[in-house]
Amino acid sequence: MPKYDLPGPRSAEYLEMSDTYEAGATSRQQQFVVDHGEGARLWDVDGNEYIDWTSGVLVANVGHCHPYHVAAIQNQVARLMNPYDFPTPERVTLAKRMVEITPPNLDACFMLTTGSEATEAAMRMAKRYTGRHEIISFYGGFHGRTGMAMAAAGKQGTKFRYGPVLTGHVQSPFAYCYRCPFDLTPDMCDFKCLRFLNTVVKTQTTGAIAAVITEPYQGGAGFIFPPEGWLSALQTWCDEHDALFILDEVQASFGRTGRMFAAEHEDLRPNFMPIGKGIGSGIPTACLMTEQRIMSIFERGEASSTTGGNPVSCAAAHAVLDIFERENLVENSAKMGAYMKGRLQELAEKSPYIGDVRGMGLVMGMEFVADKATKEPAPEIMWRVIDACATEGLCCGAVGFYGNVIRVAPPLVIDQDTAAESCDIMERVVLALE
Repeated sequence: MPKYDLPGPRSAEYLEMSDTYEAGATSRQQQFVVDHGEGARLWDVDGNEYIDWTSGVLVANVGHCHPYHVAAIQNQVARLMNPYDFPTPERVTLAKRMVEITPPNLDACFMLTTGSEATEAAMRMAKRYTGRHEIISFYGGFHGRTGMAMAAAGKQGTKFRYGPVLTGHVQSPFAYCYRCPFDLTPDMCDFKCLRFLNTVVKTQTTGAIAAVITEPYQGGAGFIFPPEGWLSALQTWCDEHDALFILDEVQASFGRTGRMFAAEHEDLRPNFMPIGKGIGSGIPTACLMTEQRIMSIFERGEASSTTGGNPVSCAAAHAVLDIFERENLVENSAKMGAYMKGRLQELAEKSPYIGDVRGMGLVMGMEFVADKATKEPAPEIMWRVIDACATEGLCCGAVGFYGNVIRVAPPLVIDQDTAAESCDIMERVVLALE
């Protein structure tokens, strides 16, 4: 097995340059600088090879530099890159394809560039359509770093020291069952955190609820998955309170959870579904799926975007959809995810430091603790694991409300041998902890 001395000399040079000229605006989760990728693997500028457990933060769903994806992008770049918001064949046919594969009530598609734009558009449209101004979101939620998305954030780190956020945003506890805010367990709670929404409405709002926004699972908070039925119950709550339901699938869509869209697990019918990341698999692309009756509030040209729905990003998304159809990536996500989750749960039983392994499909979180009884978060142990894994050729990333969760989210093209090799590395590293 490889044993890399990180950072390598070329990586060290670039990392020093980053410190000098980028001033810490971006994250640095590993001590190497990526040069190129292929499938489920990355290579750094020093020639070291890694299995990728990050997918570029759940972006490279069809793998790094898939030849079909690359060819489609190259072909489109040579034809047309940006005509502003004039219709192109690539855009209008992509909108049609998206309507055909998303929940049947979602019959309108608005092409954008980033996930933040899509969540912002959903909240903005919900306010305009209902004539109400308040948005409910959840502790731990992350919906982007722009103004309204930041106001909907359920983590202080997203808005720390930025001053007052937009008014009209309130948060309620999410179903973080491993660390239940009410000290209950799923078998006895009857969705207490969901019922608490009634208290939130009565005590923190003016009663002018436009929408509720949630992720199917909370990515930035540590891949927190609510118990089965919770999202369906939330949708029912929205219906009963005349609030629009925004299901933020920016991170969860395009096969990541073992279904094309996470909504499919409970046959959900959200009024808005923001989509991003995997839809372009590396080319910045996003869209907002919604209903024609809601979209009709826009006047022609009112929501135009300089680069939203540009032909290059749409060509990339078309290629991604083709690859999904041809290579059965949704099925592979479910199959490989079940295997890897089983391996990691077995590892958790052997290790005193892995408190929880959760997820579905190829998106999982390993939560590290100092003591399983107290569940004290242990980010320092997690970082030892991440650094040691890198020296053996496994690229991991850190997330979590307490910064103590390892992201397990390889590209959906990962095969059995590569999945096994990556789990072997993680097992060696974790069991070597003192």
